[in-house]
Amino acid sequence: MMDPTTDNAGQSGDRPDSRASLEALRAEIAKAVVGQDPAVTGLVVALLCRGHVLLEGVPGVAKTLLVRALASALELDTKRVQFTPDLMPSDVTGSLVYDTRTAQFSFQPGPVFTNLLLADEINRTPPKTQSSLLEAMEERQVTVDGTPRPLPEPFLVAATQNPVEYEGTYPLPEAQLDRFLLKLTIPLPSRQDEIAVLTRHAEGFNPRDLRAAGVRPVAGPADLEAARAAVAKTTISPEITAYVVDICRATRESPSLTLGVSPRGATALLATARAWAWLTGRDYVIPDDVKALALPTLRHRVQLRPEAEMEGVTTDSVINAILTHVPVPR
Repeated sequence: MMDPTTDNAGQSGDRPDSRASLEALRAEIAKAVVGQDPAVTGLVVALLCRGHVLLEGVPGVAKTLLVRALASALELDTKRVQFTPDLMPSDVTGSLVYDTRTAQFSFQPGPVFTNLLLADEINRTPPKTQSSLLEAMEERQVTVDGTPRPLPEPFLVAATQNPVEYEGTYPLPEAQLDRFLLKLTIPLPSRQDEIAVLTRHAEGFNPRDLRAAGVRPVAGPADLEAARAAVAKTTISPEITAYVVDICRATRESPSLTLGVSPRGATALLATARAWAWLTGRDYVIPDDVKALALPTLRHRVQLRPEAEMEGVTTDSVINAILTHVPVPR
């Protein structure tokens, strides 16, 4: 996937350094996390698109550390929820609490009232609690006792999960998965990266003290808003729009899938391609932008047929095959 290396900062937006500030996030996060550039870039794309991110990988590949490093590099309020089998929905959203002094119920906000929510190991809690985030992720509000309460802006859910094959996990409902803009897979590190990780720890790196590792805030809400405004001005031609539609419609016709990409998914792919184009220094979208974001944007929005899964087919391989066969606009 994506790995922007452009240094064309300052070509659009009210703040001339908005792109440079978001690019600087990568350098700050690299002080704590080794070799996860595609995931870092995906998190930046999600911030630009007002979307949410699902990070999947086996335990111990720095999923949580990645999000914590992002939070440290941003001047945003952040909270963390450890999802466990006994976690209740009110533990996330908040609840009404009786105040004996006033003899009245008052609302006690839950950890979801923040800018960046780290939902750690989200698939270790039952679907009832998982679904407590649906309204927050889609409507940017929480309704308790019939009263809607808006969440802070910006608001991003960065959830981590272990692969569903692992014991003690609950598959996320399709409606929940569809609320995530991107699903990023965190692979095991290469030999060189793993040596670098161990070397850092041998030299005293403490993953619980990111300040000591030198991670500092390099971007804030103003930079983010300026960047979003610049992304919104990035041109999308009718041919690119049709290309996105053709890709998504092809997933609905694939014999390997029981569930294809919905129009919501097509809209998401167009938005992420637009953000990616801006990050790479262009004010227009090209087909390569769509291809770069197709896997992380669509892989969690499709469902394999059981027989295809038994044959070793993956959602990524199906999407890659579709990208090969759908005609590319010139």
